Amino acid sequence: MSIRAGKSRLSTLLFVSAVVALLISVTTFNQLPADHELHVGNYMVGLLGKYLTYAILAVAVDLVWGYLGILSLGHAAFFALGGYGMGMYLMRQIGDRGVYGNPELPDFMVFLNWTELPWYWSGFDSFAFSALMILLVPGLLAFIFGWFAFRSRVNGVYLSIITQALTYALMLAFFRNEMGFGGNNGLTDFKDLLGFDLRSENVRLGLFIASGVALLLVYLLCDSILRSRLGKVAIAIRDAEDRTRFLGYRVERVKLALFTLSAMIAGLAGALYVPQVGIINPGEFSPLNSIEVVVWVAIGGRGALYGAVVGALGVNYAKTWFTGAYPEAWLFALGLLFVVVTLLLPKGIAGLRLRRNRVQQRQAESNV
Repeated sequence: MSIRAGKSRLSTLLFVSAVVALLISVTTFNQLPADHELHVGNYMVGLLGKYLTYAILAVAVDLVWGYLGILSLGHAAFFALGGYGMGMYLMRQIGDRGVYGNPELPDFMVFLNWTELPWYWSGFDSFAFSALMILLVPGLLAFIFGWFAFRSRVNGVYLSIITQALTYALMLAFFRNEMGFGGNNGLTDFKDLLGFDLRSENVRLGLFIASGVALLLVYLLCDSILRSRLGKVAIAIRDAEDRTRFLGYRVERVKLALFTLSAMIAGLAGALYVPQVGIINPGEFSPLNSIEVVVWVAIGGRGALYGAVVGALGVNYAKTWFTGAYPEAWLFALGLLFVVVTLLLPKGIAGLRLRRNRVQQRQAESNV
């Protein structure tokens, strides 16, 4: 085993250990009495659960940007589509407990004088069907988009602009009441998930744990792919696409496969996000959200999966603190942080460790 491979496996082991330690510690401290100094309240549990879904989304973006060279400014669309899939399931579970007592139609449809449930809402009363759609719809959209974009060899800034246009178009569409997704207000007032009350403290804790487990599984899946031949070809495409194509590799197929997988991961993140925040609306499609995810990855370290997670968790914790203490200063602080990292740490926070690894590798090779 090479020194680089050994360090990569060590990084994965450390990451898994850190996430497991977080899940165990938060679960343990949440069970302590409320007056205990180490008690982690339900608000913090929900906040951390939301951060973990953001970390999953950051991993999805880093998979295509850091390892494939595709700067996507439209991953908020896949995140929101997954969220709407979960929201539709949760709305169907309300039944006759809504304000208007209609067992079939959600309250917003009754208010807008809809007489029957749209065909595309059919099946969302089943969790299995909803889970399938949460992955399938973002994946299918990414596949269709990628099929045309990659076959046409659209690259660089042009591809980024098109992905941003895609998410903006979806945002405008979902704002329309006649689309049947709640219009401006979106979907909210959820009651339960799989028969469990979403307001329950144990359910909140369970969603936090589910988000942590999902992050681990997604991380390990992406890590295993990047260690495989497919991952090596992806990195070759990032570094020298024309040369890789000249060697006979089907560049478009590799791009399409990883871009579709990345969209499905983003959809999963959105599905875990919605029951924890209690709402999904068209604002989640905003292109600014996609840009913000790119900033997380850049600060954490593009091309290092754990860097994307560190960036997502760190930036969102800072956002929570700033918006509470100095709400007007947050955007300036984020911009300053991004500029400082770009100038002093072009490879992000993870670049510090990568730089140290290179120094140690050179020293080891010189001693051989």
